[in-house]
Amino acid sequence: MVSEIFTVSEFTKKIKLLLEESYPFIWIKGEISNCFTPVSNHSYFSLKDEDGSAVISCVVFSGQKNKIKFDLENGLRITGMARLSLYEPKGTYQLIFEHIEPAGAGSLQIAFEQLKKRLDKKGLFDEKFKKPIPFLPLKLSIITSPTGAAVRDILNILTRRFYNLLIDIIPVTVQGKNSDKEISHAIELANRINRSQLIIIARGGGSFEDLSSFNSEIVANAIFNSEIPVISGIGHETDFTIADFVSDLRAPTPSAAAELALPEKKLLKETLEKLHSALNKGINNRIESLGDTIESLKKRLKSPGQIIDDMRIRLDDNNFRLDNAVRQIIRTKKAEINGKFEKLIALNPEAVLQRGYSITRIYGENRIIMDSAMVNNCDLIETVLYKGSVISRVETIRGGEKNAKKKEI
Repeated sequence: MVSEIFTVSEFTKKIKLLLEESYPFIWIKGEISNCFTPVSNHSYFSLKDEDGSAVISCVVFSGQKNKIKFDLENGLRITGMARLSLYEPKGTYQLIFEHIEPAGAGSLQIAFEQLKKRLDKKGLFDEKFKKPIPFLPLKLSIITSPTGAAVRDILNILTRRFYNLLIDIIPVTVQGKNSDKEISHAIELANRINRSQLIIIARGGGSFEDLSSFNSEIVANAIFNSEIPVISGIGHETDFTIADFVSDLRAPTPSAAAELALPEKKLLKETLEKLHSALNKGINNRIESLGDTIESLKKRLKSPGQIIDDMRIRLDDNNFRLDNAVRQIIRTKKAEINGKFEKLIALNPEAVLQRGYSITRIYGENRIIMDSAMVNNCDLIETVLYKGSVISRVETIRGGEKNAKKKEI
C-alpha cells in the first residue's frame, strides 16, 4: 500500500532541503574544466577528479569571484569551500563556491604567472618597445614611499654621484589597498608634468604579498604607456615583479637603480680631463706633423722665377725642335714634288713631239687614231707636230682590223 505520492517538484524540494541541510558547507578539491563566464560575470565550470571518474557542476558568483586574486581557467587544480545546492527546474545539484585557493602554489603566485603570461602575449615585455635610458638626465622623478629606506638610499647615491641634480619625489604607498592605483597615477603625473627625463620606481624588500602592488596590470600598463623611460628597482636582487618585466631597465635593488640612472660626476670629470689632454696632445702632434710636411714641401718647391726660366728653356727647345721638324718636312716634300715633276715632264706629250714624234687624230673630233681601222678613205685627219699641225686626206689604208678582215674573206 503506497503511503504517499509526491509530485516531481515536491520531491525535488525535499531532496534540496535534505542536501542543503546535510551539507551547508564542504571543502572540496579537484581540477577545473569547461569553464566559461557569461555577461553576468558569474563563472560556471565543472570540477573533476584527476582520473576524470567523477564530475560535479560548480558556480562562483561575481561578488565572490572579485575576491579571488587569480583567474579561473581550465586545467587549474583548486581547493575551495562551497555549499551544496540543488537547481529545482532541472533537478540537478551543483556547488556554489564561497572561497577558492589554488592547490599547491599560492593564489598570488598563480595570479602573477597568469598576468605575466597575458601581458607577454600582448607584447608589453618586448625589447623593441624598450626606450633608451638617457646618459645624463638633467632631472629625474622618483616614485616610492617618502618614508621608506629605499628613498633615502636612492637620494644618498644620486647626491654622491651627481650632487647638483634636480630630483622630483612623487610620494606613494607601495603596498596595501589601492597602492597600485597610486603608483600608476604617479607615473601618469610625471608624464603629464613632463619635467623629467627619467623615472625611477622603487621600494625596499618584502614578501611576495608586499610586492603585489608591482604585480598589477594597471601599473604594468602605466609603465608601458610612459613616454619617459622607466627604471624599476623593486625588492631584493632575487625579486622579480611584473613592473620589472615592463620597465625599460630593471635594477636588482633601489640602490642599483640610482647607480644605473646616473654616471658618477667625479669619473665623468676625470674622463673629460683625460679626453681633453688626449685631444690637446693629438692636436699638437698634428700641428707638428703638418709643420714638418710644410718644411719638406718648401724644400721641394721651386720659386716662381725658376719655374718660369725652366719653362722658357723648355719652350725654346721645343721651338728649335719644331723648326727642324718643319724644315725637314719641307725638304722631303720638295724632293717628292721635284721627282713627280720630272716624271710629269717625261710623260708630257709635248716632250714626245719634241723628239720627232707626232699625234694623229680625226679632224674635228680630237679622237687620237690608234688603229688604221678607225679611218676610211677620203677622211680628213690632223697630224699634230711639235710645232703646228698638218691636215690631210686619207688616200690609202694599210694594215688595221678592216683590211685584215678583207684578206681573210
